[in-house]
Amino acid sequence: MLPLKIPEVETYNHETAMFETIPAVTLQLEHSLISVSKWEAIYHKSFLSSKQLTADEFRDYVRCMTLNKNVDDRVYKFLTHDHEIKIRDYINNPMTATTINEKGKRHSRSKVVTSEELYGNMVMLGIPFECEKWHLNRLIMLIRVCSIQQNGGGGRKMSANEYAMWTAQQNLARRAKGKR
Repeated sequence: MLPLKIPEVETYNHETAMFETIPAVTLQLEHSLISVSKWEAIYHKSFLSSKQLTADEFRDYVRCMTLNKNVDDRVYKFLTHDHEIKIRDYINNPMTATTINEKGKRHSRSKVVTSEELYGNMVMLGIPFECEKWHLNRLIMLIRVCSIQQNGGGGRKMSANEYAMWTAQQNLARRAKGKR
């Protein structure tokens, strides 16, 4: 979970011609399959396969990541560049010590991965739904590890779906590094 402190802000309301104070809040953010599912329900496209999120799409994803209840929607307008860097670093954190050697593997790069495909993998591999609340990168690694174990160990090539998840994860990390 990523706690993100948004300081108190005073704004001018043009409709009432009065100044308003938006109280400070610490957002509790979680990059999870639930967050991705909420975002995909809004935009009707794959979060993991999206090339570049617009500012509005990113802000909406932060809303989807927010675990706090009853957050003033205006708070999201005051996310700074530093907040964005912290959020992107958190999203790209692998959250695991597990690594899988990808050397020499060739796969199709055109596969789009959606939240439903991740849920489908969870069902096929017997991964409990409470894992949907985990950091997404950790869940994807668990899916990959379970798939490898189910198919006889380390010598197996990744499926197109597994490779698409891994590629999407790598692309997110590269894009985040390029934003700095």
